[in-house]
Amino acid sequence: MTLLHTPTGRRSFLLGAAIGVPALLTSGRALAASDPFTQGVASGDPWPDGFVIWTRIAPDITAADGLGGAPDNLPVRWEVAEDDGFRRIVQAGEAVSRHLMGGAVHVDLAGLRPDRPYWYRFNALGVNSPVGRAWTTPLPDAQVKAVRFTAATCSHYEQGWFSAYRHMAADEESRFTLFLGDYIYEGVGRPAGEGRVRSYGDLPVADSLANYRRRYALHHADPDLQALHAAAPALAIWDDHETMNDYSGIWSQEGERLPPTAFAWRRANAYRAFVENMPLRLSRTWQGARTTIFRRMQWGNLAQFDLLDGRQYRSAPACTAGLDSARGHMTAPDCPDLEDPARTFLGFEQERWLYDGWQRSSARWNLMVQNLLVAPMVFDTPEGPVIWTDTWNGFGAARRRLLDTMVSSGIANPVTLAGDYHSFWCNNLYRGFDANRFAVDGLNVRGEAPVAAEFVVSSVTSSGPPQDFYRRAMPNNPQITFFDSEHRGYMSFDMTADRLDARCMTISDKADPRATLSVLHQRSVEAGRPGLA
Repeated sequence: MTLLHTPTGRRSFLLGAAIGVPALLTSGRALAASDPFTQGVASGDPWPDGFVIWTRIAPDITAADGLGGAPDNLPVRWEVAEDDGFRRIVQAGEAVSRHLMGGAVHVDLAGLRPDRPYWYRFNALGVNSPVGRAWTTPLPDAQVKAVRFTAATCSHYEQGWFSAYRHMAADEESRFTLFLGDYIYEGVGRPAGEGRVRSYGDLPVADSLANYRRRYALHHADPDLQALHAAAPALAIWDDHETMNDYSGIWSQEGERLPPTAFAWRRANAYRAFVENMPLRLSRTWQGARTTIFRRMQWGNLAQFDLLDGRQYRSAPACTAGLDSARGHMTAPDCPDLEDPARTFLGFEQERWLYDGWQRSSARWNLMVQNLLVAPMVFDTPEGPVIWTDTWNGFGAARRRLLDTMVSSGIANPVTLAGDYHSFWCNNLYRGFDANRFAVDGLNVRGEAPVAAEFVVSSVTSSGPPQDFYRRAMPNNPQITFFDSEHRGYMSFDMTADRLDARCMTISDKADPRATLSVLHQRSVEAGRPGLA
């Protein structure tokens, strides 16, 4: 651990990372005097003259109150330098770790130079933190030739090692990472032998602020995740498992057992823990009683990234009377709720914000970064065709508004990114074709040009859906050009003015902490030609 507390480059940091997280779980209190930085460091939400730097003082990640065993109002020094040896320090200051924030420290930096790397570190109780590296973004009108970035989602702690994060951290060319949701999972532990690779220990269900904090503390103690956060800035959104499985607005699967008022309280605690434990700009995320995570990042003239909230504002699920708890949110394609224009996936305020941003965009590429599959999907079953309604599938009218506005706004080269499904997908999005209505109206996609491409990122560890079941559905879903649910990993993207290259990166075995990396599939989008090449 000594190496982690000295100025170091990114590769040295990775070489110093151990895989002994269980030791932290059993000896947290013994670390109090020597290691306040069990959670590592992170940066996020970069802009042309700065970014957020983050850490959390938590010498005891097992503390039942979720406060990490740190004293209240602890001074924490921070430094930002132009080199990893901190010979050219350009900014320094002092923040305070408070119990009110669970010990987390967020510092919004400004006054830095655009489009260049910086290194940062913290100091508390006489100990230096690990060193992190971040990048400022180019100026909005800068002529940018290329950028590489990565995307990850669905990291269930018990279902595997975070080897994908280790490989992402080792990519020296990546400028930032998109976290597409399910960064943690709120549920209780699995019995040994049922897909469990490592254990939550005695952690209870995350349903209170303290227990959500403890779940993040366990994840942030993982050295592979620490390496990734130290390597490049993060831009994070949530999906459902940061709060509760498959919730929708203030509706939960628990029904009368957890009425909307009670669920709203639980959701508020989950949102608070997310904000505390992510490198977010607090001044923009917390606005009075509101928690707002939809936001926009510009990478010069090359790309606009719209990061969306696909859970907080959405309407209740479609045709809930037909929900089958054994099969999830399945309903027939003729469910009347699907075409109700009063139902929304993003919430009407966020929709207006997104569409206004598209109208104003002059970027070469426009990426919609969100949590769930946009492409329609219909399944044939013995009872007839059904659709899964937790995704955009369950919001047909809202999806039509989305695709219509994508076309009418005239944005250049739209691409959507999603997670959640524990599988890789490469899809074309069509304005007129809707597989939800395929079995009802006999629609087909032949002869229609796509309006956008979609990439769905597989999980870091979470087990995927049955491959054969989905493959049997493909003939009725020609908008899906590639699907794989058997591999875990992440996606890597190379963007230039002419094309976007996407690679499905997979690890050899999620049960192996030293898993190797390979490329499963590659696809491209050519500028000026919507859809997949």
